[in-house]
Amino acid sequence: MKAFEVQFRYVDRNEQKVESTVMVDASNLPGAVGKATREFVKGLDRKQRFDMNKNGLEITAKFFSATTESKSETSAEAAAS
Repeated sequence: MKAFEVQFRYVDRNEQKVESTVMVDASNLPGAVGKATREFVKGLDRKQRFDMNKNGLEITAKFFSATTESKSETSAEAAAS
């Protein structure tokens, strides 16, 4: 699994930008965006969801790092060599 950082931005009814960042573990980028979007939208109330749908949601995702399991396996293999 890989760690991804997904940022969300939308404009609310008071013309203020609302930003949020979610860290997600997923096997690929599309999976991370889907998982993070579900988590983000679940945390919004009805009016915030309406504002997000009306003004659009900007999603920015980037690879953050591999999980510690992969790193520990790699270091164990290097020590064995």
